[in-house]
Amino acid sequence: MNSNRKTAIIVGILFIIATVAPLLSFPFSGFIDDPVDLIEITENETQVIIGALFELIMAIAIAGIAITIYPILKKHNEALALGYAGARIIEGILFIISAIGLLSLVTLSQEFVKAGAPDASYFQSIGTLLLAVRDWGGHMFGSIIFGLGALMFYSLLYQSKLIPRWLSVWGLIGAPLALAEGLLSMLGLFDPLSTSAILLSIPIAVNEMVLAVWLIVKGFNPSASASQFTKTYE
Repeated sequence: MNSNRKTAIIVGILFIIATVAPLLSFPFSGFIDDPVDLIEITENETQVIIGALFELIMAIAIAGIAITIYPILKKHNEALALGYAGARIIEGILFIISAIGLLSLVTLSQEFVKAGAPDASYFQSIGTLLLAVRDWGGHMFGSIIFGLGALMFYSLLYQSKLIPRWLSVWGLIGAPLALAEGLLSMLGLFDPLSTSAILLSIPIAVNEMVLAVWLIVKGFNPSASASQFTKTYE
């Protein structure tokens, strides 16, 4: 098995982890909303921590995709490859911030309970701020950065023919929708976890699952890789 084939398998697995992890996180932490119920968080702190861990796993997988695939992409278009890698690493950092915000809510809820009869408005304000950090970081800016990165990624894949062009075109359709979801959420036109937001995210999410399976089963187009290798050493 050559290095490109191994890379394709690893990247495919990372894509699956990055897509599945947030779906697994939601049942554990999806109940947290504004206004923040600190008592409810305290009563369910273990599941909230598990939800945050899934978000951290997603962040690591996202950064892993960028680092693993960059050596292959840069052979075809170094500028787009660097842009994509940078976008995915920033996206991973944003989701780490989101997970930290979630864990901070757990700590805040514990302090709220320990305080006995505290000034609820004080704790509520901090809870709202931490929830905003989570929403702005992961749900809004994360979606925007993801959409921009995906546009660069699928543009490069379309040019290089490393994967079938129909799959690249699918990504080029889904990426702007993901970008729009982040922008519309940021402008307050709908909630990041609303039905509208989810519908805009579905095309690119399904695309990445199909891409992942393709990479694991088929790998990168060997003729495209060989062509680039020839050009490099002519």
